[in-house]
Amino acid sequence: MKVLISTDIEGVAGVFHHEQVRAGNPEYERARRLMTHEANAAIAGAFDAGATKVLVNDSHGGFRNMPPDLLDPRAQAVMGKPRYLSMMAGVDDGVDAVCMVGYHSRAKGRGILAHTINSFAFSRVYFNERELGEAGIYGALAGEYGVPVVMASGDDVFIEEHRPLFPHATFVQTKRATGQTSGISLSPSESCKAIRAGAAAGVTATMAQQAASFVLSGTISVRIETQSPALADLFCQWPSLVRLKSDQIRFEAPTVEAGVRMINCLSAMSTMLR
Repeated sequence: MKVLISTDIEGVAGVFHHEQVRAGNPEYERARRLMTHEANAAIAGAFDAGATKVLVNDSHGGFRNMPPDLLDPRAQAVMGKPRYLSMMAGVDDGVDAVCMVGYHSRAKGRGILAHTINSFAFSRVYFNERELGEAGIYGALAGEYGVPVVMASGDDVFIEEHRPLFPHATFVQTKRATGQTSGISLSPSESCKAIRAGAAAGVTATMAQQAASFVLSGTISVRIETQSPALADLFCQWPSLVRLKSDQIRFEAPTVEAGVRMINCLSAMSTMLR
């Protein structure tokens, strides 16, 4: 049993403010260690349940947040960018199950630090007219490889949004949102304890063949609402993109993976307007 753990930071217990998720300040230095502790809890839970190999994917920002020397040495770290599969890098390496740790609700949601992939560029993202956040998009990418999401942690809004997509997954609530930068959190130690148990339960269910993948089939129509008309101007320099409205664009992708790669290209392009 091979498990991929994809780790973000906004859903980590004790993380509420933008300063905590951006490098270059003491708040971030503390938060990246909280992120690492939750990753280690998921690693431990996966091995508790009988995993034979664990990959842990650093999936926030520049994809190099967790100090490698603090990670459980039984796991192998997937770090750095660019990489084609982004937050799901490693899922193509014979993985049997995915755990999402520290994830958050989608852009325009009411969850803590809610956004989708790039808060500067994207307001809403739809795959086949289904609004998805990062967990939904990358869960569908895992599903394209036949791999189910078996465990996910984050705030209550994240769980509410994603339980319908991953009905067989074990969800762990690390905090409750009272606003986009406020809420009520478990202590880091209690969060790690719950994540370890949740990862073990999710992997155990997978071994009993009780988990199903989230799959989007056929050609994927991707519609993006941008944060400004200027961004839509920029993105439509790409010939295959269609302008729908001043702040909306659309493109067709043969697979979820192709859609993800295009979105990440647009995200990189958006830096021209920062």
